[in-house]
Amino acid sequence: MDERLRRAALEGNIVELYASIQRDGDVLRKVNEMQFIDTPLHIAAAEGCIDFAMEIMILMPSFARKLNQEGLSPIHLAVEKGHKELALHLMENDKNLVRVKGKQGETPLHHAITREQNLDLLARFLEACPECVQDMTTTNQTALHIATGNNRLEALELLCLRLRKSDYCEDVVNQKDRNGDTALHIAVRNNQPKMLKLLLKCKADKLASNQAGLTVLAVAHELNNRESINILRGWRSPRVLSFQYKMRKQIIKPVTKASEVIFKGMDSISSEDRNALLVILGLLLTATYQASISPPGSVWQGDRSSNSDSTVGYFEKLPGKSVMGEVDFLLFYIPAYTVFIVTFFLTLGLLKPFPRGFRTALQVLLAFLAISFDKSITFIAPSYLVFQVISTFSVLVFILMMFMCIAYRSNIFFPRTNFRFLLFQMAENIFGLT
Repeated sequence: MDERLRRAALEGNIVELYASIQRDGDVLRKVNEMQFIDTPLHIAAAEGCIDFAMEIMILMPSFARKLNQEGLSPIHLAVEKGHKELALHLMENDKNLVRVKGKQGETPLHHAITREQNLDLLARFLEACPECVQDMTTTNQTALHIATGNNRLEALELLCLRLRKSDYCEDVVNQKDRNGDTALHIAVRNNQPKMLKLLLKCKADKLASNQAGLTVLAVAHELNNRESINILRGWRSPRVLSFQYKMRKQIIKPVTKASEVIFKGMDSISSEDRNALLVILGLLLTATYQASISPPGSVWQGDRSSNSDSTVGYFEKLPGKSVMGEVDFLLFYIPAYTVFIVTFFLTLGLLKPFPRGFRTALQVLLAFLAISFDKSITFIAPSYLVFQVISTFSVLVFILMMFMCIAYRSNIFFPRTNFRFLLFQMAENIFGLT
């Protein structure tokens, strides 16, 4: 590299940078053609020269992904030298720089974990590029392995918090390194009970074995780590763990995906579109409610003796009961009930930007309307069997819609949520009452 360009990078001298370019218009291209080199961006990153580094990023952005002779990229160097602001500026230009692999496959995220006072930088990396937590080193170690191995409890807390909101939590937390060890094995081996609990909350599999055939509990017994043994023995039975895993994979994840399809972008709807949608939803609520008080074919009139149709059972001929057969009634009212409940929740969601008092009043009125709708349909049910089917269906649809709203708003999964917290999130995120 031209010596004057190197000196300009060391000093952060932008004037000299352009002077070098004026002397040789290909000076940066020549540097870029070398496979492993300390580019001007590497030098500026190591020295913490933010303005110079940003100027180079404009002129030659490919420098940001190049590795020097030590296998480090500019953002690796910025993290290593403690120049956090510069590292963030580089990340803001390209969030995927956090995933650039250097020596031994380590990424800037891995470097940030191993160094003290980098918790804020780690949080920013995870926020900008959540997927970076999946990256592994050449020894198949994840960020969880590195945090656990370096006894970085606060870093592990951040990583687990981010992972619990992802779809790949189990895959990452149960990833095995070259020796077959998961992060859980390392936590037990290093006698780190707090880390052990964090990983278990993150759905770490305590039954996983390493290449030596040892489970986490077996490792704890070998080392006589009594506290770890007690934690592992008391942390869910394998049957419960397996059941929860299957529940999330087969039911909860698809429901969460469906909630994104229904509710995605609701908060960003313009006021004009919101008002138009509220009118449409109001018409749907009115139409379905009307069906509950005026069923097709009407209802049986008068006293029981006047309803003399011998083809219909005695119970079904009670006054006020629908004249429809059981199958026809269900075929008509199950879709109608579904439309009403979905419309009900969409309307509640669209009311969120309105003033608190006005919104609360409307929510209470809509709740009474929903109760009346439910009572109307169950009252006109032509038989007790239909009554049971409609009641069960209405509860299931209501719970499903409630869960979909919560899952979308807060990324909460039912197996990890206690009832009190579920109600709190329900009020805060769905109804806006807290």
